[in-house]
Amino acid sequence: MRTILRSDLKELKKYTIQIVGLENQAYEYDMESGDAFFEELEQNLIRRGHFKTHVVLDKSSTMIRLDFHMQGEVELICDRSLDPFYEPIDVQQRLFLKFGDRNEELTDEIELITWNTQEINVARYIFDFIGLSLPVKKLHPRFRPDEVDDEDNEEEGKLIYSSSPEDSSDDDTQEPPVDPRWEALRKLRDN
Repeated sequence: MRTILRSDLKELKKYTIQIVGLENQAYEYDMESGDAFFEELEQNLIRRGHFKTHVVLDKSSTMIRLDFHMQGEVELICDRSLDPFYEPIDVQQRLFLKFGDRNEELTDEIELITWNTQEINVARYIFDFIGLSLPVKKLHPRFRPDEVDDEDNEEEGKLIYSSSPEDSSDDDTQEPPVDPRWEALRKLRDN
């Protein structure tokens, strides 16, 4: 999931971290976000929310490791009733930015950035991690007890098909009847 980030917006500038001149060590950043964060991103997934982000940036000569911890809540729309509700979020993620000759996303956790990169804006990463942590089925909390009951019933299991006859006895030592044609062949083999 990639969001489009407009870097000219004032709200998103506070998520910019200057990496030029940073020594090779760990740095910590705390950011607080509200509705303006979601409004300035070009996306339709989340409109409102409030959360705090703690970022640990560990810089070395070849890469930057970013550890994110986001806590708060976001407003979602219930899939069943279309009522808005707040979903709590508590996300921890790690991202590696490796220095290279070009900008490229290698995996979900590793990106290449150029050697002359002077700053990084972590707003896109924060939004992506929050978006990926949201439930696929967005249900208002008043509907969740119903879903828990349904999941409990699924764990008990339902027998849909059985190949054993209904009148079978519990005695496992009884062998099933043998087709008389196979019995005749078995007699030939035994001779």
